[in-house]
Amino acid sequence: LSSCNNGNTIKMPDLRESFSSRDKKPFGTFVTYQLLEKMFSDNTIRIERRNFENSWKNLEDTGCTYICVAGALYTTDEDVTSVMNFVKKGNDVFIAASGFDSNLLDRLGCKVSVNFPVFFILGKPYQYTGIKAHTAGVLDSIAYRYFYFPFYRSFSEFNKTNTRVLGVNENNEPDLIVIFKGRGRIFLHCEPRAFSNYFLLQRNNYQYLQKIFGYLSAYPDHIYWNDYYSKLRSKAEAGNNKDESDGSSLDVLLSYPPLAAAFWLAFILFLLYLFFGSKRRQRIIDIIKPNENTTVTFTETIGRLYLQKKDNKNIADKMITYFNEYIRNTYFLNTNLINDDFITTLSRKSGVLHQNVEVLYRTINHAHANTVVDDYQLLSLNEQIQNFYKTSN
Repeated sequence: LSSCNNGNTIKMPDLRESFSSRDKKPFGTFVTYQLLEKMFSDNTIRIERRNFENSWKNLEDTGCTYICVAGALYTTDEDVTSVMNFVKKGNDVFIAASGFDSNLLDRLGCKVSVNFPVFFILGKPYQYTGIKAHTAGVLDSIAYRYFYFPFYRSFSEFNKTNTRVLGVNENNEPDLIVIFKGRGRIFLHCEPRAFSNYFLLQRNNYQYLQKIFGYLSAYPDHIYWNDYYSKLRSKAEAGNNKDESDGSSLDVLLSYPPLAAAFWLAFILFLLYLFFGSKRRQRIIDIIKPNENTTVTFTETIGRLYLQKKDNKNIADKMITYFNEYIRNTYFLNTNLINDDFITTLSRKSGVLHQNVEVLYRTINHAHANTVVDDYQLLSLNEQIQNFYKTSN
């Protein structure tokens, strides 16, 4: 508990780094999982709760994406061999971990360095710190920042013939690399906190995730999310845990006589309830007056709130987000990469003139690039988007 000036106390949030896809705490990855579902809306993300060896034992995929975010990656020799074979078939594997097992790094010819800043050693661990990503081969000029432990890990050694740097920390040291193996790729990120709920909800930090995962295949055959390694706490657990597919949850439940008896009793009671409850005469249902449609009132209230704050940039970003979501859902186009082919395809599908589509996305890009959007730019953006809705098929 930390004291406030008025004498009250504020309970600190749970800062444990679980990196679980279900965890909504600061250092869970619930936001990452949700953003990935929107980025790859044509796919269903499949949760894997087994180690690498058992995950890919029966998989014959040749064009899928496999994602793993963990505090520390503890692997066995069999796990690493499975990773290599899986990637060589033509799959992408993305692993983010603050501590990589030497099994994997030695096979890939990489080393990770930990460079603690001076202020960290002097007892001031929390600082504003940031990371950068490469966009189209060019390093971003603006870092994505947050206030917490600094990003001090980096890859100090790697094979430059088959490795490319895709991101750096605040000291311009590589923290994200891609290694080409066979027909596939292995992405390694040594700062998993960059995919935590806390980091991604700071300002526009979610754009960092969009840029990083933009390097992956836009239309993979399948997408897998591994939640197994985020729960490991030691090297011994990695070697002792057996394949979870050896027995289902029901098999484990029925293996204990007291639990099995309780299960069957509950099942029989449920069947009796269905049998007798289905014969019960239903009472007369009262007519419930439908709720009034307050959508317009709500929208006007929210609109006035934003206009009073004069936060034109925020309004423009939300308009662009909703518009791109409309394009993805209506015309099934990927809005992560806007180029001539995208504009031509959108014009053909929507029936809107190519010139109008091109001018619209030029306005969108201009609004994204500027940190300040004036009233004229906001009105122009709104008018062009509304014209698109009116003239499209």
